[in-house]
Amino acid sequence: MARAHAAVESEDLPRLRELLDSGVDIEEVDGGLTLLQHAVDVEPDGHVQTGEPVHVDVTAYLLARGADPLKSHVDGGASALHMARVGGRWLPVSLIGAFLERRR
Repeated sequence: MARAHAAVESEDLPRLRELLDSGVDIEEVDGGLTLLQHAVDVEPDGHVQTGEPVHVDVTAYLLARGADPLKSHVDGGASALHMARVGGRWLPVSLIGAFLERRR
């Protein structure tokens, strides 16, 4: 697994920041997912595994750094927003929706 994706997987924001600051592409793809798609996929799992409240720290940070929530690395593939909607993940859907609304 690429280092930035490992940071997303472990929800290690300081490490992710270091990697992005050192030049890792915000749209890097590994395992078939962009960093943002990976965050949308992994963050709710932490809630399920630990019982802690759902959070979207990594998703929010990646959006702040310029990740495109509508991008898919595969033509016709699912974007991060689509993945969140299909997965019933209301918190990232709300965050991405607000991000897109403000971006307009």
